[in-house]
Amino acid sequence: MERVPKIEEPLKKRLRQRAFLGSSKKRLGARLCEHRHNVLENTMYYTINETRSALKSGEVTSEKLVRDAIDTFNKDKSAPIPLNAFIEMYDDAVEVAAAADKEIAAARAAGADVLDKLFAEKPLLGIPFANKDNISVQGKRLTCSSKILQGYVAPYNATVIKRLKDAGAIPLGRCNQDEFAMGSSTEYSSYGPTRNPINREYVSGGSSGGSTAAVSANQAIFGIGTETGGSVRLPASYCGVYGLKPTYGVLSRWGVVAYGSSLDQVGIMGHTPQDIASPLSVMCGTDFYDDTSTDLPGFENLKKLQAYSDEEISKMKIAIPKQFLETKGMDPDVSSVFDSVRKWFEAKGAKIETVDLPILDASIASYYVIALSEAASNLSRFDGIRYGSRVDNGQGYDELYVDTRSAGFGPEVKRRIIIGNYVLSEQFSGDTYKKGMSVRARIQREVAALFENYDLILCPTCPTAAFKLGSKVDDPLEMYLSDLFTTFVNLARIPSISIPAGNTSEAKGKMPVGIQFAGKMFDEVKILRLAQSWENEHQGCGIPVRS
Repeated sequence: MERVPKIEEPLKKRLRQRAFLGSSKKRLGARLCEHRHNVLENTMYYTINETRSALKSGEVTSEKLVRDAIDTFNKDKSAPIPLNAFIEMYDDAVEVAAAADKEIAAARAAGADVLDKLFAEKPLLGIPFANKDNISVQGKRLTCSSKILQGYVAPYNATVIKRLKDAGAIPLGRCNQDEFAMGSSTEYSSYGPTRNPINREYVSGGSSGGSTAAVSANQAIFGIGTETGGSVRLPASYCGVYGLKPTYGVLSRWGVVAYGSSLDQVGIMGHTPQDIASPLSVMCGTDFYDDTSTDLPGFENLKKLQAYSDEEISKMKIAIPKQFLETKGMDPDVSSVFDSVRKWFEAKGAKIETVDLPILDASIASYYVIALSEAASNLSRFDGIRYGSRVDNGQGYDELYVDTRSAGFGPEVKRRIIIGNYVLSEQFSGDTYKKGMSVRARIQREVAALFENYDLILCPTCPTAAFKLGSKVDDPLEMYLSDLFTTFVNLARIPSISIPAGNTSEAKGKMPVGIQFAGKMFDEVKILRLAQSWENEHQGCGIPVRS
């Protein structure tokens, strides 16, 4: 067996714990938390910074990281209750990782200065990540977890993928999701549900549940997904990791399959705030192919994220919307975790005030009117003619169109298309959509006005922790209410991060609970620095599954 690397103590300790250089097979399945299912052993335990240090020193290779991830994926597929986070691993991931290793080895041989320069130019070199099944990777299948896109191969890279690859990151594979990103639990997928790594009887959250579960289960170092109304923050909360929804436009949507175009945004999941900040720093910025894209002020500060000092936090004013405190159906355990985060800020001297924003009561209604109307329009392109699967009984175009969409779309997508078309129908002359947009504009104005006096909005990510598989799948209204605390962020186009803040009681399975830090537009650096302050005092809170 090779020696344990003499590098940073945290990494050294973790390497010994996992014995990743020789005995991982013996340790497979060693951890069984009461009634919880095992998460397969692998080497994907480290943060980006720790993994980068190991890659630079030569004590671990990118190829090993990728091969171990593939082994874990293959073993999980044959497990009695598979996690089902990844749909498939990309066939060239090992080859790309081997090329990265050669590049690192050549730079190491040339000297420390050359090696440091290489990682300055490619800060994510050799780092594998999980990709959601609605973000294009050139030459790879993309199905949005829908039957209607079976067989479709993306002809180009999404801008966020291109920028990650330019920074040296390696796409591992595509991850499961709710079909066309429509759902809050990743149960509405043609590939079956993704399960929660903490307890596989529970949902992972959605719609980016696959990418998030992969990160939570240590099958990937970080992941990317998409948000329309909470689809990154919600699974991050359920799976016990950090999840960021950036300001609308900070990350390009070019190459991302549209759901609600005025709401959609790529998001990031990671074990620590820095694991989110590093990919964000290379992905953000204006894109020629996306007219809604924009630059992120101060993005260079993301490369080495500095936590706020207690003195800096003491000068902050934090708002808690009254409407969220009075929400019916709030789980007492979620309220308890929220109180602990509030007290953490108060202990540091931050001023916290309850504010009244009555317009937030209309956020769910406004969100679903807008999102479903835009979804009905966006999904009209899937007609069986241009790409994807086709059901042609030889009875003409109209029958082909109806048969293809009837067979290709799942029940939740059909439900949302029908509602969206109804809202946009001649009967309403678009009035309902216009009213939804009017409410949205008011939410934007009132939230922007709030940030003139406050640094942060603090609220739970979701009224409850993760629920059991199948418990809400036949109750769409109950499922939609999972987004109660997240949709206002998308409507206001502001950034928000869900932090892993605690757990439910033993009786409720000790499932993770997330709390949101929401800032004004382009305040990504601020909320990530605050999240780093939390992480520094709650080390490892974003790594819920340990071996």
